[in-house]
Amino acid sequence: MSIIKKFNLTYSKLSALSFLAIIFIGAFLLSLPISSKSGTYTPFIDALFTATSATCITGLVVFDTYTHYSLFGQTILLIMIQIGGLGFMIVTTLFLLILNKKIGIRERGLLKESISGMHIGGIVRLTKRILIGTFLLEGIGALLLSIRFIPEFGFYSGIYNGIFHAVSAFCNAGFDLMGRHEAFSSLTNYSQDRLVNIVIVSLVVIGGMGFVVWDDLIRSKYHFKHYKLHTKIVLVTTFSLIVVSTLLFFLLEKNNLLSNMKTFDALLASVFSAVTPRTAGFNTIDTMALTESSKLLTMILMLIGGSPGSTAGGIKTTTFAIALLTIIASGKHVSDINLFGRRINTTTLKKTYTILTNYLLGAFVAILVITIFQPELNLVDVTFEVLSALGTVGMSTGITRQLTDLSKMVIIILMYSGRIGSLIVVMSIATNKTKIPVRNPSEKVIVG
Repeated sequence: MSIIKKFNLTYSKLSALSFLAIIFIGAFLLSLPISSKSGTYTPFIDALFTATSATCITGLVVFDTYTHYSLFGQTILLIMIQIGGLGFMIVTTLFLLILNKKIGIRERGLLKESISGMHIGGIVRLTKRILIGTFLLEGIGALLLSIRFIPEFGFYSGIYNGIFHAVSAFCNAGFDLMGRHEAFSSLTNYSQDRLVNIVIVSLVVIGGMGFVVWDDLIRSKYHFKHYKLHTKIVLVTTFSLIVVSTLLFFLLEKNNLLSNMKTFDALLASVFSAVTPRTAGFNTIDTMALTESSKLLTMILMLIGGSPGSTAGGIKTTTFAIALLTIIASGKHVSDINLFGRRINTTTLKKTYTILTNYLLGAFVAILVITIFQPELNLVDVTFEVLSALGTVGMSTGITRQLTDLSKMVIIILMYSGRIGSLIVVMSIATNKTKIPVRNPSEKVIVG
């Protein structure tokens, strides 16, 4: 923590630098012969790609995790996933608490930023709850998944697989060890397994809601009217996205991938397909075989992502909700954005527009670069890959392994930006803001 004080690091710069450090350390370890089952070096660009994907909890891979990486390599991936999911400051706080070190005001401020907290007061107590809640939920998930995996893989391997997939699901990472069935198969062998589907979906949703929402739910229990506006928006938006997306997937795929399934199993697969694109990355049905309409729906969900202060990526549910409300208000010629008896302030609106612009501009530039240097790739597949990387999702139509080193670097940058936030990337490299004592006269500009 003395480094933070010495260099006067802001949260933006600390987040950007810490994730970079973890990624490069992880890439070095993954490139070593001990990390691969073949006992050979892994090309550094591929190790860097995988380390970025794990730390930024994305799930895009150039090698199948089970068939390529040894137990050591898989463990390194699991550690990076956990650190990436919780965030650098929370993990650092965990070690400070274990060592019984004092956590100062500056560190508490950084913690507040890390988990998108509302107030600095009680932030250490909230962090303790987050850590306990995370390990408790991952433990329960691992136990339930082990019930299915132990009979299939054996006792120790079943427990290990339960832990790995529970952590990967809760952190919305999308990494799996199901290459033992078929390389890059994800959870397609469990498309009709109700236990695996329900556990994975539950972990993904809980992990993607956000730490502040957890705290609010614990404090206010089932009294919706007592929830903070942020919590209300997250809950309503998350529920609406799941229900609407489930129905759309069911309708779009009932004559395609769901045609041979029973109604309940088809609905279960639809729920899974509606939840995991919002940054989890698992799939129980073949992504490449989706209809074009389903691919478009998946891309929209990947762009939206989870909620602020969570393990998920994307523009976030609150950003999506506020942007949608802005469009509705503009159509009604209403100046203020009101929701649940509260008005959204101007600062939040500006941040919403900035995040949306950064994401869409970043996606457009990345698609343009990849298609210029790899014109043989399908535009829809490239767009899917780019949005998957930027939203830290991890789903792919299968082109990840066809990417050149340049295209891999583009995807690496997108995964990194998507995890720490496009706004933070800009803020971390921006110079100190200049105070302008006088505001310029305003003048109307015609737009639209």
